[in-house]
Formats: sequence, C-alpha cells, structure tokens
Amino acid sequence: MSDLILARLWARAMSLATPALRYSLRRRAGRGKEILARLPERWGEDDTSRPPGRLLWLHAASVGEATSLLPVLTALATSDVTVLLTTGTVTSANLLARRLPELGLRDRVLHRFAPLDVPAWAARFLDHWRPDAAGFVESELWPNLLSACRRRNIPLMLINARISAKSLKAWQRAPAMARSVLNGFARIHARGPEDAARLHALGATNVSSPGDLKFAAPPLPADLTALTQLRDRFGDRPVWVAASTHPGEEAEIAAAHALLERDHPGLLTIVVPRHPERGAELATALRAPRRSAGEAPPSDAGLWIADTIGELGLWYRLARVAFVGRSLLPPGGGQNPLEPVQLRCPVIAGPYTGNFTDHIGLLRKADAIQEVADAPALAAAVSALLHDESARQSRAERAFEAVQLHAGLPRDTAEALLGLLPPAC
Repeated sequence: MSDLILARLWARAMSLATPALRYSLRRRAGRGKEILARLPERWGEDDTSRPPGRLLWLHAASVGEATSLLPVLTALATSDVTVLLTTGTVTSANLLARRLPELGLRDRVLHRFAPLDVPAWAARFLDHWRPDAAGFVESELWPNLLSACRRRNIPLMLINARISAKSLKAWQRAPAMARSVLNGFARIHARGPEDAARLHALGATNVSSPGDLKFAAPPLPADLTALTQLRDRFGDRPVWVAASTHPGEEAEIAAAHALLERDHPGLLTIVVPRHPERGAELATALRAPRRSAGEAPPSDAGLWIADTIGELGLWYRLARVAFVGRSLLPPGGGQNPLEPVQLRCPVIAGPYTGNFTDHIGLLRKADAIQEVADAPALAAAVSALLHDESARQSRAERAFEAVQLHAGLPRDTAEALLGLLPPAC
C-alpha cells in the first residue's frame, strides 16, 4: 500500500471517527481529563476574536513540552508578535494558568486546547486563527494539521525535535510519508545528535541540533510562604525526595527509607507521584500521610505523600537529595533530571532513563549524577550524600554549571521562529 493511500486513509478514518471522538472527549471530561466548558476548542471552535497583527502558533503536547517553551515565550515577548499556545492536557493548562502571569506573559500569550487531528477540525481552527507561522514541540507530528498548514502556506518549525528508536522503526514502514511530513518543516531543531541522526535517516532536511531546550528551562517555582513554613517545620532533620515516581517504584522507595532511617534519625522521605491522583492509593499502601488531604508530615522518621500539582519546585528546594523516578524499574524511560539540577539539588536516578539519554549523558560527563539499580543501592547513595554536605554541594555545582552551557538556546529558538514570520507592517 502506498504512503499516499495511507495518508488518505488516515484522513478518512479521522473524519469518519468524528462522532466517536466527540463522545470520547465528553467521557474524558467526566474523568477530569478534559475541561467540559472548553471542549469546543478540541474540535476547532472558538468564539473569541483573532488579535490583530502577526500571530505565531506554538503547540506543546503536555507539561514537559510547555515548560520547555517558557523561556522561549519570554524571549518572544520582546517582539510585537502575539503567541497562540496550544496544549493537549488539563495539567498543562493548569501549569500555564499559573506560570504565564508569573512571567508577565498573560497578555502576550493566549492558551487554547489543540484541536484533534480531524481534517474539518484542523481547517476550522486554522481558518479562525490564521497563524503567520507555527512551531510544533518535540514529536507532535499530526498529519492532518500539518497538511492543512502546508495548504495555507504557513511556515513550520519543529522545535526540540525528538524521535525514539521505536518511532523511527514505525515511520520507516512508510518512508515516503515520513519524508513528506518532515520536509514540510522549514526548520527542524533536534534536541540532540541521536534525534538528528534519526530524522536524517527518515529523509528530513533542514535539520540542526543546537541542544535540548529542557537544558535551559527556568527553575521550577515555589510558593515562598509554604517554603518558609516547611523550612521552619523541618529544621535540621534530614529530608530527601523521590520525585515523579511511577507504579512499583514507591515500594522500592519505602524499602530504601527503611534501610536509611537506621542511620538517619528523623529522616523524612517525600514521595511525589508523577500522577497525583494515585495519592490516596499510595497513602494506604505505604501508611503515610498525604499533603493533598491536608495531612502534615510525620513528626518522626517516615514517608510523606506529596500528591499535589505544581509543587515540585518546593520539594527540590527543601530536599538535600533527589531521586528522579520512572527510572528504577523496566521499561522506565526516566523523567527530567535537570529540574532538581536547576535548584542545585544533587540527583540520583535508576538505570532505565532511555527517554533522557542526552540529559543523563551531560550529567555523567560532569560526574554529576549517581545511577543505582535497586533499593539497597539507592539507600546507600542517599545515605552517603546525607552524611557528606561537601559532596552534595560539589555534585550540585558541577551539574548546575554543565546545564548553564545551554542558556542561550531559548533566545536562539525565538529568533528562528521570528525568522519564519512575514515582516511587521
């Protein structure tokens, strides 16, 4: 079957699936995965007016991608361009509702939910907003949206482009379609050499690899009042955090805590599940209080479930050591290890970090990360750092300095995007 036929079948299938997609979106809204009042945005409808002047559309799938764009948005704010930023998740919308005002971008960046990849919905969205150029972050390759942009001669850029080995194999089954999709981008900035090589293997042109925007992400914020109160409460007690944990890892964290508390009286282990809705389940399984229920941390050695949204920056500031999850058990993949680095918190990770090979490689090269295979090794690594303040500070500084080499990436990315726009009138 030719790639052209595959593309037409995809478009046809998405068109035929429209009623089912609307039903699915309403069901997701019932589970809190969508916002009911904003569902029309998902099928391309919007009753607000397009702002005058040049408009740049940027699309980021979820929290991680949206966070990586924040310094780019700040750099774009020095221009006369209005940014329309779309995302696909409620958590990303909540994040932007907090962060955009903090950065002074409330009036410069409009957030909307992205339309699903249905031809009619994509057309309706583009006809309303009429973007002058568009940028897609990481691996957001939606054929109908991209085709609709090309038909309207909207210049496109793929930002921080990411493609896994698994995705490469999938795209290689339809090589002509892959070339057509990728070469619709005027510019592709890969997040690293591995991704650039995979994109080249699919026939992409105009590919460069200036670095990963997540290296240049701003430090995660924290509520100053909460930070002060918790610092006063904790005093000198030893505190470490297991962040962005996934199912199965929390039992390993608890086992590590049991080993650690023998040598570290009053030890507090803060467990931050990647998906906060698991908080109640974890609190029961680990017999631990949880923050979202208003429960205080244990006064003696114990675990505390921090099942809240938007407070990871708080925990990295309070902890002496951070373990970054989704890395201890297969298949893993990892979570962003640079977030604690930006806050000078030394990092530990498991062996399964395949989604962040460039990040881990950067930290390895700087001798600024420790990788562990199981709960005993994790406990030993945490214990060594808790005992040695000099080692903690040294590792944290090495990591922080390594990341600062990419500080100019947001500005360079903003300039590349502005270069796609027509001249200002």
